[in-house]
Amino acid sequence: MIVRPRFSWWQAIATLRGSTVQAMWGRLVGVIVVAVAVTVAHDALGMELVNLTPVPFTLVGLALSIFLGFRNNTSYDRFWEGRKLWGALVNTARTLTRDSLTLVGPKDRPGDEGDAAALDLEVLAWRERQVRAMAAYAHLLRLHLRDDRDHTSLAHLLPTDRLAALDQEHNRPVALLQWMANDLRSAWERGWVHDLHLPTLQSSLTELTNIQGGCERIKATPIPFSYTVLIHRIVGIYCLGLPFGLVATVGALTPVVVSLVAYAFFGLDVVGDEIEDPFGLDDNDLPLSALSRMIEVDVRKRLGDADLPPLLKPVNHLLQ
Repeated sequence: MIVRPRFSWWQAIATLRGSTVQAMWGRLVGVIVVAVAVTVAHDALGMELVNLTPVPFTLVGLALSIFLGFRNNTSYDRFWEGRKLWGALVNTARTLTRDSLTLVGPKDRPGDEGDAAALDLEVLAWRERQVRAMAAYAHLLRLHLRDDRDHTSLAHLLPTDRLAALDQEHNRPVALLQWMANDLRSAWERGWVHDLHLPTLQSSLTELTNIQGGCERIKATPIPFSYTVLIHRIVGIYCLGLPFGLVATVGALTPVVVSLVAYAFFGLDVVGDEIEDPFGLDDNDLPLSALSRMIEVDVRKRLGDADLPPLLKPVNHLLQ
C-alpha cells in the first residue's frame, strides 16, 4: 500500500509510484503512436482515411464510463471488505490474547506448595504457547492469501513439531486453529478454564475462522473473467479507433486529445485490475506484512517479551 504524507496538488500530479502510469504506459504509447500516424497521414500526406464522426465515440464512451465505474466500484468493495476483515483479525487477536491470559488458570490450588508452583508453570507455558500461536496464525494467513508456502520465519513462534507438521497441511491456518482448539480443550479438561468462560474463548476461534473464510472468498471469487475481458477489449478498440473519429475535427491536436482520453480509460481499467485482489503484492494492495507484524508485536507484548521485531515502516512510500 502506498503511504504518503499530505502533499500538494502539483505533487500528486507529478508522482509516479503507486499511480497507473507504470502499468499502462506501454498501451498508452501504442495508442499515441497510432494517433500520430493517423494525423500525419491525414494532414501532411492528404491520405483519405476512414472518416468517422465523433458521435459513435461519444455514445460508446458514455457507456464505457458507466461500465468502468461499475467495475471499479466492485473492485473497491472487495478491497474495503478485505481491509475490514483484517481489522477484525487485529481486534480478535487482541481479544483472544487478553482472554487467554486472564481466563485460563487453575480453579483449585493443590495443598502442596511445590505442586502449586509446578502447576503455575504449566499454566504459564500454556498461555505463552497459545499467544504465540495467535501471532503465528496472522502470519500464516498472510502467507496463505499470497500463495507463499515458506513458513520458516515462524520458528520463534511455533514448537518444532508443529512447524514441521505444517509441511503436510494444505490449509495451514486452519490446521493451526485446530491445534489451538485442541489446546483449549485440554486446558478445560484439566480444570483451567471455567465452563462459563469456555464459550468466550471458543467464540474468538470461531471469529478467526469466519475472518479467514471471508478472505478466502474474496481471493477465490474474482470478478467474472468474461466481464473483465469484455472491458479490456472495448477500452482497447475504443482508444485505437478514436483518432479516426477525431482527426477530421481536431486536426493536428488529435494525438493530444487521444492521449488524454486514453489515459483516463486505461487508468480506470488498470485501477480496477490492481485492487481486485487486495491481498497481493501490488503497490496499492493491503499491507498484510505490516498488519501481521503489528499483531505479533501487540500480542507478544502482553507476554512481556523484550525481543520484539520492529513495526514495518514504508520504504519509498510503499508499505507491504
